[in-house]
Amino acid sequence: MNIAFDQQSIAATMETIGKAARAASAALGRCSSDQRNAALRQTAAEIRAQTGAILVANSKDMGAAGARELSSAMLDRLALDEERIEAMACGLETVSELPDPLGQVLAAWERPNGLKIQRVSVPLGVIGIIYESRPNVTADAAGLCLKSGNAVILRGGSESFRSSQAIYRCIVAGLSAAGIDPAAVQMVPTKDREAVGYLLSSMAEYLDVVIPRGGKSLIKRVQDEARIPVIGHLEGICHVYLHESANLEMAKDIVLNAKMRRTGICGAAETLLVDRDAAERLLPVIVDALVDAGCEVRGDDEVQKLVANVVAATEEDWSTEYLDAIISIRVVDDIRQAMEHIGYYGSGHTECIVTDDIDAATRFFADVDSAILLHNASTQFADGGEFGMGAEIGIATGRIHARGPVGAEQLTSYKYIVRGSGQTRP
Repeated sequence: MNIAFDQQSIAATMETIGKAARAASAALGRCSSDQRNAALRQTAAEIRAQTGAILVANSKDMGAAGARELSSAMLDRLALDEERIEAMACGLETVSELPDPLGQVLAAWERPNGLKIQRVSVPLGVIGIIYESRPNVTADAAGLCLKSGNAVILRGGSESFRSSQAIYRCIVAGLSAAGIDPAAVQMVPTKDREAVGYLLSSMAEYLDVVIPRGGKSLIKRVQDEARIPVIGHLEGICHVYLHESANLEMAKDIVLNAKMRRTGICGAAETLLVDRDAAERLLPVIVDALVDAGCEVRGDDEVQKLVANVVAATEEDWSTEYLDAIISIRVVDDIRQAMEHIGYYGSGHTECIVTDDIDAATRFFADVDSAILLHNASTQFADGGEFGMGAEIGIATGRIHARGPVGAEQLTSYKYIVRGSGQTRP
């Protein structure tokens, strides 16, 4: 149930949560890997046991979202069923089986004076995660933070409030069963946006980093208002580029999957670029497949001349993250122009080249500066689970600390351990 707060009580509540998280962070750092993994497995078991209660909570959220006439993409992100709940539980178990990211010797060397130096992985500390729609993020984020020894404060979206609370109760039960302070994972108990504002502006004493996961407006707000370091991305404007040597059947399958498998995720393709020398060979078949799948196609002048059922693309289309069954298509002169287009309009998220020319793929990998690059594979593989990380908190497109899928390993920092035998500095 959403609890009503005034501004003063929001501040008091957030301060209490912050202090508890900082204390729990210190205690969590003393927990063994086995204990943290046990909490993950216990949480997975509890989620399975509470499937019915989670579905009831989600049904209420879906009903409220339908009344608000949210987009189909938002509704898809919000919806849970038994398969998605089982995937949450499996994700936690997969994370529990990953190598411990803490205490790893990342580098070691000895100085001429005999000092032995190691760089060793440690938790970031306390993480604030603000997210929208997807209630599964509640389990994914908590699991990855727990695995990496970080305490976390979760603030889910108002549309998924009941679902997230139901999942959170399973996490608390899992932590308690493993003998870990439940304050290691806390959830902001109100939908009030003032709580987000307070977390971003007034909790630097308790939080070490904030990770936003959601739409453009949420992430921009976090990046604009945060007084704490932020790991995140603003948009997922992902491209598929069909090189002149692209195989037709492979190109069709990849484009159709990249765009239409799930249109509302950040790894969905939004723009298709096609070499001029291959456009007449590739586009008619690929556009027909997209239209048959229910996709609206927007194209430049050359695309419109080659195929029917295409709406004229505008300048705005090239920089739009549709998160819907819409794709923009442009004919380019060659790989150089394709990369220039990606560099100008892209968001640094995920790009794919479809080609049988290894040299072209190598050039694409070397010259395109995005977090994830693929050769002959769908952009929908831009996902921590698909990378073998068990789950992810999001895709980071910045260049500081983490880039690409943010899993347990990316939620660590490091410290230096120096061992001597009585050395003093001259």
